[in-house]
Amino acid sequence: MDRFAAAATFVAVIEAGGFSAAARRLRMPLPTVSRRVSELEAHLRVRLLTRTSRQVSPTEAGQRFYESARRLLDEFAEAERLAAGEYIAPQGELAISAPVAFGRLHMTPVIAEFLVAFPEVDVRLQLGDRVVNLAEEHVDLALRIGALPDSALVAQRIGAVRHVVCASPGYLAAHPAPQTPADLAAHHCVTYTGLQSADEWRFGKEVRARVHSRLAVSMVEAAADAAIAGIGITRLLSYQVADAVRDGRLVVLLRGHEPPPWPVHLVTLGGRLPPQKLRAFLEFAAPRLKPRLVFEDA
Repeated sequence: MDRFAAAATFVAVIEAGGFSAAARRLRMPLPTVSRRVSELEAHLRVRLLTRTSRQVSPTEAGQRFYESARRLLDEFAEAERLAAGEYIAPQGELAISAPVAFGRLHMTPVIAEFLVAFPEVDVRLQLGDRVVNLAEEHVDLALRIGALPDSALVAQRIGAVRHVVCASPGYLAAHPAPQTPADLAAHHCVTYTGLQSADEWRFGKEVRARVHSRLAVSMVEAAADAAIAGIGITRLLSYQVADAVRDGRLVVLLRGHEPPPWPVHLVTLGGRLPPQKLRAFLEFAAPRLKPRLVFEDA
């Protein structure tokens, strides 16, 4: 039995959530995956997986083995990158995670420039509004909006974003602009439900404003487009409406009632020498992303 191959297969089964998914990820026959895990269990004389008709899950011993094996596989991959020269010149694949709207509007253009400047690096960009686990999901770098919890991550702050209320000039021509959050109750509103409730918008911990959402949507772009069309007042993050505000299609309201801005960081795993491709991207992207977070609403 090739213990290294068996351990790598077992790790793939855990991370893929099953034998079939692991077989597809590894591009090998399902019986081979099953045989390797069985041989590993026989060699260790311990049961590593609990199998049911629908899923597999690690036993207590299996979880301990997975964590150790995952670290060893990461160290081996790092040794391969070092031998291949990845720490000398930027090359290889770089995995990046970012929120959907920010990634589309700001991260993608910067990555496009980076790919031209560094032809030996490929980028896998994962757009999603959930917080990814960099170690478990093999992500090199993530853009995070909001306060960071204490962790082993290395963070580089690149700016901040504001939570802004805005409406179109057409809507404001027909409706008096609200002067306080409480005034929103008398207006038509457009709510992006990924940020707040369709019935109540919060302005910090203390102030809550009741709203009547004529339209509640699950996509940022739809909320911005509806507000530009004059359907009502919306509330989004500053980078999500920056172009529309700059062009005069939206007007910022209630500026004196905005909660504190949210910091924006680029985060990476700590505890080891970052490969050159990651260092190159941080040095390239940070100064290009900072100006994109500057919000001019005057």
